[in-house]
Amino acid sequence: MAAQPNPVATHDLPFFITAPGDTDTLFNVVAVFVLLCVIGLGVIFLTIHSLPERVAHKSKKVQFDIVAILGLLALLSHEHVFWVAALLLAFIDIPDFSTPVKRVVTAVEAIARQQAPATLKTSDSGEEMPKTPIEGQPQPGGPVSDDAAPERKSKKGTIHA
Repeated sequence: MAAQPNPVATHDLPFFITAPGDTDTLFNVVAVFVLLCVIGLGVIFLTIHSLPERVAHKSKKVQFDIVAILGLLALLSHEHVFWVAALLLAFIDIPDFSTPVKRVVTAVEAIARQQAPATLKTSDSGEEMPKTPIEGQPQPGGPVSDDAAPERKSKKGTIHA
């Protein structure tokens, strides 16, 4: 016996109504569409979320690490302020303060080596011991004579210091 439609029902049924036991094609199409939309929106969200890290990738390592941590905090805590801070920090170029400071330290160390005292005190007896002279450096407290004075060349001739 074949299934007979209800006599009160209309004879022109819409395409999405299936007979009992048939495959619901519209359901399958909508399920695939929703799954693709969820995956696509997830990819778009994570791409936008990683924007600060991709921008900061060209900057210094410390700045990149801070931006990456802020991005991770924003992802895990759902606090948008971390993401905004990471984005701002990624676009701002932080000046390099360490290189000039290191150069100053190196210069001060060089000056300290040049101006070392001529004598050293020993801690045991308190006697002063002469320090070995540095070649080519004038010794402080030494005799001063015209012969020992260095000579400089100028455009007009030799100048004795």
